[in-house]
Amino acid sequence: MKEQFLPIGDNQMATDPVSHLSGIAAFVQAVEAGSFTAAAVRLGLSKSAVAKNVAKLEERLGTRLLERTTRSLGLTSDGQSYYESCLKVLAELGSAEALLASRQQQPSGLLRISLPVAFGQKWIMPALLDIGQQYPGLNFDVSFTDRHVDLVEEGIDLVVRLGDPGDMASLVGRKIGPQHSLLCASPAYLAARGRPQKLADLMDHDYIVYARDGRALPWLLRDEAGRTVSLRAKPRHTISHGHALRDAALAGAGLAYLATWLVMPDLREGSLEAVLTSAGVDDMPIHLLWPHARNMVPKVRVVVDQLVEHFHPVPPWDRL
Repeated sequence: MKEQFLPIGDNQMATDPVSHLSGIAAFVQAVEAGSFTAAAVRLGLSKSAVAKNVAKLEERLGTRLLERTTRSLGLTSDGQSYYESCLKVLAELGSAEALLASRQQQPSGLLRISLPVAFGQKWIMPALLDIGQQYPGLNFDVSFTDRHVDLVEEGIDLVVRLGDPGDMASLVGRKIGPQHSLLCASPAYLAARGRPQKLADLMDHDYIVYARDGRALPWLLRDEAGRTVSLRAKPRHTISHGHALRDAALAGAGLAYLATWLVMPDLREGSLEAVLTSAGVDDMPIHLLWPHARNMVPKVRVVVDQLVEHFHPVPPWDRL
């Protein structure tokens, strides 16, 4: 897109931004203080300077913003809508200044973090410990659970969530990558039971399934026509811990649907083998989430930025 330049001339809004902002400040203070005299005290200006700034603002806008009487000031209908817009602009400027100021602060204090059990232990904790080495004033209170915690209710500053991030109305989030899963089994199991060639062949196999809150989670797979299907066959074993699920597959207990972040070294070494690799559904996001109220806090910002950098552009388990 070509740059567009405003012509130099009588358009003071373009050529004199300082005067423009002075007029907005004088107008907002006059409305909130109720008089030019009180606004002048707040701004450290003379009463006449405040009145002039507001008059110039009205002249630029081509409309009257204030109804002036000997005793008070009142907003016109145009003034009311403009006042509301000014408040939004000033709030944005305040947020921008707060963000810049926070970047000059050294992150410190206690950061409460909730992590999924297996992923958190294997991939997040080592990165957090590195961050802690860089910032001695930063302390972590880390809890591990695979349930969806309520950050606001439970006083959590930051959470790592696999899959559906849930209700984002009160949260801010950044995606750090996708979770890709594969059907895996040990070479000994496949030698004894055969290697499935299509989804229908899975009916002849034993399943080891991940369970959450006492409920076995279905496998989301892609069939030969490219459709996503949910496999809910009765498992032989249900296990509620990712590392234990992997260990069961390594021991030859059956087929397991395992995330690549958990089993990539086993696949490279050959202690596990992937089957029906085209059946895996690669649509499980991994998010960092934190409450809106923590958005400008340096300790949250630094940890989020460094974790995002750690997992981008290629997650560590996929690097050679």
